[in-house]
Amino acid sequence: MMRIALYLLTNMAVIVVASITLSLLGVNSYFAASGSGLDLTSLLIFSAVFGFAGSLISLLISKPMAKWSARVKIIEQPGNDAERWLLQTVKELSGKAGIKMPEVGIFPAQQSNAFATGWNKNAALVAVSQGLLTRFRPEEVRAVLAHEIGHVANGDMVTLSLVQGVVNTFVIFAARVVGYVVDSFMRRDGGGGLGFGYYIVVIVAEIIFGIAASAIVMWFSRFREYRADVAGAQLAERRDMISALQRLKAESQMPNQMPDTLVAFGINSGLAKGFKALFASHPPLDDRIAALQEKRHG
Repeated sequence: MMRIALYLLTNMAVIVVASITLSLLGVNSYFAASGSGLDLTSLLIFSAVFGFAGSLISLLISKPMAKWSARVKIIEQPGNDAERWLLQTVKELSGKAGIKMPEVGIFPAQQSNAFATGWNKNAALVAVSQGLLTRFRPEEVRAVLAHEIGHVANGDMVTLSLVQGVVNTFVIFAARVVGYVVDSFMRRDGGGGLGFGYYIVVIVAEIIFGIAASAIVMWFSRFREYRADVAGAQLAERRDMISALQRLKAESQMPNQMPDTLVAFGINSGLAKGFKALFASHPPLDDRIAALQEKRHG
């Protein structure tokens, strides 16, 4: 129930912010004042505002949402040697990466996983699962932390949100252009106004373009995983990063316990085969291991 409420509140926030922004920009409609045709400039502004509003609002609330959804326990004062070591390691690695130390937390999952999030790379969050801390060797945990700090230092959260905003803009813009063209063709008799076909075509086009856009966003997500692996190898040790990925591979059959909203930010997203691989946020672990062994992507 809480997730539904948060989903509705987020969407209401997007609508309110987008509506205010469009009003300030003086965009009241994307149809030409004459009533015939589209005002492409207004449509582009409309598409960009709605396309970026959702991704940017999600980015801005990503850290508190991650804490809540993954039930992250933030380490403020270490209560044991493991927590003390975790804080010291993150401090060391973030210093090497040239960023301010992020918040550090542990979330209750037996699956070995970790994630980083936050809109500001100097005020980010890095969290690891209890299972990873329990089963991984210290040098492997260090490599995983280096991978996550690599995401932060590379600005991956912001870049992914911008990519999402761009493809959202394309989907909204292109769907309405296609809808108008098809509707105009169907109404060759010259009848004024939009026909019902316009709205049907827009919905169908948004679904089709949305699927293609998701594939593009996930391609970028997979690419940034390779870059974060390279960062992990540079901040820690290449052999330790490879060893950590091999350990993740050995546990790949374990159920994914990451919340859906955080899967793209974790180091391990599970297996995806066939057509589903196009929409996977992470490359296959075998490919990531091979890339490090061959020193590809950096």
